[in-house]
Amino acid sequence: MADMNYDVIVIGGGPGGYVAAIRAAQLGLHTAVIERENLGGICLNWGCIPTKALLRSAEVLRLMKHGKDYGLSAGDISFDLAKVVERSRKVAAQLNGGVKHLLKKNKVTVIDGHATLLGKGQVKVDKGGAPVGTFGAKNIIIATGARARTLPGLEDDGKLVWTYRKAMTPDTQPKSLLVIGSGAIGIEFANFYNELGTKVTVVEVMDRILPAEDAEISAFARKAFEKQGMRIITGAKAGNLRKTADNVTVAIDTNGKVEDVTVDRVILAVGISPNTENLGLENTKVKTDRGHIVTNQWCETDEPGVYAIGDVTGAPWLAHKASHEGVICVEKIAGQHPHPLDPRSIPGCTYSHPQVASVGLTEAKAKEAGYEIKVGRFPFIGNGKAIALGEAEGLVKTIFDAKTGELLGAHMIGAEVTEMIQGYTIARTLETTEAELMHTVFPHPTLSEMMHEAVLDAYGRAIHF
Repeated sequence: MADMNYDVIVIGGGPGGYVAAIRAAQLGLHTAVIERENLGGICLNWGCIPTKALLRSAEVLRLMKHGKDYGLSAGDISFDLAKVVERSRKVAAQLNGGVKHLLKKNKVTVIDGHATLLGKGQVKVDKGGAPVGTFGAKNIIIATGARARTLPGLEDDGKLVWTYRKAMTPDTQPKSLLVIGSGAIGIEFANFYNELGTKVTVVEVMDRILPAEDAEISAFARKAFEKQGMRIITGAKAGNLRKTADNVTVAIDTNGKVEDVTVDRVILAVGISPNTENLGLENTKVKTDRGHIVTNQWCETDEPGVYAIGDVTGAPWLAHKASHEGVICVEKIAGQHPHPLDPRSIPGCTYSHPQVASVGLTEAKAKEAGYEIKVGRFPFIGNGKAIALGEAEGLVKTIFDAKTGELLGAHMIGAEVTEMIQGYTIARTLETTEAELMHTVFPHPTLSEMMHEAVLDAYGRAIHF
């Protein structure tokens, strides 16, 4: 720690922070990252990556159970929950080590501890109450992320009531489970435990699950999940929890009709809270709005030389949004000319079965914005690859500006759509119209052919359905 002054100090080593630090180093800026817990942040250690490892185990289990559908047979199909969890943790640990390697490779200094802004380009770092040092930087990037939100009367206790951390590392499999919240996190955990054989109930205060998605996709998802055995209650509020030694009773209020639901465990998936406490923001001109740091299109705060990226700045709370903001921020610091981030071109993904992915405006939002639209749809049942995979349930939906041909939005549900959505994201980034998409040759047989057909259908030209 002999060198106490840097061109850039990044506070937080998550997917926004470590990417910003590496890009800064690539641009020749003397850079340090301050991280108080785990490099890679929540995403890598307790979110995006380990949950996908859990969901992969559930997917393999599902395929084993349905082996006869593929002309295969297997006996004594079972699982070891402890080993499923262990694999997930090993995946996270491997990638955590990978982030450390990347930072070292790019000569980024890693400072272990909690950072506090002192103003005037100074950052104090403490570890366990003991001072580590005070560091100076011309530019400071806040990338402290967010944590699971709790509500009054719905606090997690780590035993009967869980947030995502405990839900990823259960001691035992609950026989019954209530998931409060049906965004991506809630649905992924509901899907995982349901696949393992847990009786799952999902409660959502909005009138539909996955409320950020296109209404048609949400309805398709609900039908699929209910077919798998989940119980879904929408337009409902979860009341205070009544606990015993081994279960929880929750009063579910649906339009004034109250039902008591008793389950072994409850998972809270009701959003996030930004990590802005104890950062020393009061020593700066940094402003917050409902806890989130206010920034402009270049991630600049109201304090000169202080920037903020990722979940701490607000929705959408996505790792890839944080990473991209980190690059934009650093390139602006370095005097380059990056393009500002268009929130409407950030894809969203839910890794359940079926998967859900989207980018741009929903059909309802496009109409609300005053667009005259053309809508195309193509079902998985019309695609040869989907049928061959045994994954014939799904839908691809496209929304175009009828006047200009601009792709306003794309919404997908079905197998591997989280891998496919980038095609439409690229199309939006390139400001592609329906003409270029129609003239693009898609390989056969692939699921991606449905993306082509959904474009054709918007203009009355679908071939295979």
